[in-house]
Amino acid sequence: MLELFKAIGLGLVVILPLANPLTTVALFLGLAGDMNFQERNRQALQASLYVFLIMLVAWYAGNAVLHTFGISIPGLRMAGGLIVAFIGFRMLFPAKPVGHSVEARHKKDELDDASDNPQETVNIAFVPLAMPSTAGPGTIAMIISSASTVKAGVDFPAWVVMVAPVLTFLIVALILWISLRSSGAIMKLVGKGGIEAISRLMGFLLVCMGVQFVINGVLEVVRTFH
Repeated sequence: MLELFKAIGLGLVVILPLANPLTTVALFLGLAGDMNFQERNRQALQASLYVFLIMLVAWYAGNAVLHTFGISIPGLRMAGGLIVAFIGFRMLFPAKPVGHSVEARHKKDELDDASDNPQETVNIAFVPLAMPSTAGPGTIAMIISSASTVKAGVDFPAWVVMVAPVLTFLIVALILWISLRSSGAIMKLVGKGGIEAISRLMGFLLVCMGVQFVINGVLEVVRTFH
């Protein structure tokens, strides 16, 4: 049981800085301003469910994708590291406020159009809340890389490798759901400045993780030539 808790804790430490639910909260509040309470709760639940499913598919289908396209583990690690480091740099030195992306702008335009037509509803749960805000390219690359490198019976017992990923993704989805449900209270408590500060701290962690990923990938390539 201790091994299970250790694996879940490790998974959360790796995924949460990338998922960064607080930035999704800021984005959610920006896009869901005109929605009623029931609609907000529905979008929050759907976004959390989508995030769980995206992570689950990345974990179990990631290896098949790698084999199909002939991508090696060192290659994935280096590419994933570059993506994670790039996301970290963007969070450390944001050119625009957190949560402003092409997808978010498109949804904002859709919501503006829908406000002219009250019968038309716009779903923001999958794009941009679930993807790319929470389960973006960096999160997916990290999950696929972890699924390819974690060995049952070596790093953790086989049953832990089967159970821990599902529970970890479930906890991440639950954290996101609670954050979105409590979005108003979180923004009052932390404020935009607080979210910016937390995002920059997460950004620094991501840059460090990305650089380490690239180093590990390069070391694996070097080892294959010896």
